[in-house]
Amino acid sequence: MENLISLVNKLQRACTALGDHGEDSALPTLWDSLPTIAVVGGQSSGKSSVLESVVGKDFLPRGSGIVTRRPLVLQLHRIDGAGEYAEFMHHKNKKFTDFALVRKEIADETDRETGRTKQISTVPIYLSIYSPNVVNLTLIDLPGLTKVAVEGQPDSIVHEIENMVRSFIEKPNCIILAISPANQDLATSDAIKISREVDPKGERTFGVLTKIDLMDKGTDAVDILEGRSYRLQFPWISVVNRSQQDINKNVDMIAARIREREYFASLPEYKHLAHRMGSEHLAKMLSKHLESVIKSRIPGIQSLITKATADLESELCRLGKPIAADAGGKLYTIMEICRMFDGIYKEHLDGVRSGGEKIYYVFDNQFPVALKRLQFEKHLTMENIKKLITQADGYQPHLIAPEQGYRRLIKSCLVSMKGPAEAAVDAVHAILKELVHRAVKETHELKQFPTLRVEEASSGC
Repeated sequence: MENLISLVNKLQRACTALGDHGEDSALPTLWDSLPTIAVVGGQSSGKSSVLESVVGKDFLPRGSGIVTRRPLVLQLHRIDGAGEYAEFMHHKNKKFTDFALVRKEIADETDRETGRTKQISTVPIYLSIYSPNVVNLTLIDLPGLTKVAVEGQPDSIVHEIENMVRSFIEKPNCIILAISPANQDLATSDAIKISREVDPKGERTFGVLTKIDLMDKGTDAVDILEGRSYRLQFPWISVVNRSQQDINKNVDMIAARIREREYFASLPEYKHLAHRMGSEHLAKMLSKHLESVIKSRIPGIQSLITKATADLESELCRLGKPIAADAGGKLYTIMEICRMFDGIYKEHLDGVRSGGEKIYYVFDNQFPVALKRLQFEKHLTMENIKKLITQADGYQPHLIAPEQGYRRLIKSCLVSMKGPAEAAVDAVHAILKELVHRAVKETHELKQFPTLRVEEASSGC
């Protein structure tokens, strides 16, 4: 079963490499069909601390305002041995053993995509962490929900973040990890609010309570953890994150986990729930659930991959052979396509293919009929001939009729023929254009150049 999560990790990486982020695409999207766990929470809800507790390392950027500005796909791989390291997809074959450098690289890669203007982007960052202290798990850390734009950000950033988060969690294959602070009213929780919108029955939502140790004295979260305040299909889980003082003092994660277990085991109100509380239980539970969801989705994923492969192979076959990269190869390809087109066009003209007979019909039928309608008898009457010859004599009569008179006579007949002749030329031109369009469509080699075909159609030859 552990191999299933690794397989999905590889598929997600392949999707990102091919530009498939689950957005609208002309091609089938595999990303939307892959089960994922999206981490959702408002700013200062303890979302980053939960992720670091699950991993057992400090590796996420911290600061005021909106720190996470791109989705972070966090892939955890359990390995044998004592070594721990991280790898980024955009830094192939480079291992990060210093997790402070991992934090810096996340911030730098975010700025490379969004700039330093505090904008957000839907293009994910892929981070893989290999450690003997983690479970096989994949999480997507999304930007924290906010109600107010910070300095340097447009007012629309609030809605942009909400829309980005919603675009991830509204997918039926997405498992929602809703992070809510226990020291605030659950009714005002940003994570619960948006999760309820896309998953009203709580069938895909896991509720996580943070800052339970910071609740006012005399209050507790038992009603929430036992599902009486807000019921979800899966039990609520609470975690105790490190305080800011612990972070500043670099308190070890292992020591923090021990303190977390002791906290739930020592308090009477939480003692009966201690076995399903804490970041370690959260990670194991999510890993187990993700495995079961992947197993149930395998037939659908296989079907989609098979269909997408067949569609792409059909598209490649339609597009034809690869195009040469060098100038000589390109020139040869152009000459071959021209030769193919010329042969098909010539076949239309010669009668091997239909169309050329229309040209013959214009000259053998349409044009002669039009000429017969001109009534040349009016131009060739004796009276008209005598008039033209007399006019050509000018002021001095000639014994022999001058050539100029005959020229005028012939010219008057030709002028009357101009209309039918131009109509015949236009008719032939239209037929030739039609044959060009047909030859283009019938030239298989041109099908891999749709832009050229569109240009040919719009140019009207």
